[in-house]
Amino acid sequence: MEATSSKAERTRHLIVEKSAHLFNLKGYAGTSMQDIMAATGLTKGGIYGHFESKEEIALAAFEHAAGVVTQLLAEKIAAKITATAKLQALLSFYKTYLIAPPVQGGCPVLNTSVEADDTNPLLRASVVRVLNRLHKSVANIVKLGITQGEFKASADAERFSILFVSMVEGGVMVSKAYGDPKYLATVLQQLELMIDQELKF
Repeated sequence: MEATSSKAERTRHLIVEKSAHLFNLKGYAGTSMQDIMAATGLTKGGIYGHFESKEEIALAAFEHAAGVVTQLLAEKIAAKITATAKLQALLSFYKTYLIAPPVQGGCPVLNTSVEADDTNPLLRASVVRVLNRLHKSVANIVKLGITQGEFKASADAERFSILFVSMVEGGVMVSKAYGDPKYLATVLQQLELMIDQELKF
C-alpha cells in the first residue's frame, strides 16, 4: 500500500514539475493537455487520475514554481545577519534573475498574474498569496533594521515593501518586453539609493 502511495506521489510530482515549466513558458491558455502529456509521457487518463482538471494542474504548477523562487529568496535572506545585507541579498538575487531565472520561462508571479487577472480567480488568489508573502518578508527586514538601530525609526516598512515588490516586478516585466536587462538594472539601482537615503541613518 505504501509503495503504491509513494508511486502516486512521484507521478503527481512529475506532472506538477513538468507542467510548471510549460505554464510558465506558454501560459495557461497556451498550454494544452497534449503538451502536458508530451512533457510527462503520461496518457490523459494517467494525468486525470491525479488531477481533476487543467486548472487544478495549473494551480499546483504555479505554487510549485513560485515555491522554488520564494525558497531561494528565503535562503538568501537567512544567510545574512544585518537588515542591510538581507536587502542587498534580495537585490543581488534579482540582478541575475533575467539571465538565469530559477524557473524556465521567467518570473512565475509576473507571468501568472498577467494572465490570471480576470480569467482565473483561483490562480489569481494564489498569486496574491505569494505577493503578500514577498511584501511581508521585505517589510519584516525593514522592521528588523529599525529594531537593531540600523535603520531610522521613521522608516516606513509597509511603504518600502510596496515600492520594492512593485518596482522589481515592473522592472522584470519591462525588461522582458524590451528584451533588455537595463530597465530592471535601473530599478535595482534606484532601490539601492532608497535603502541608503530613506532607510539608513
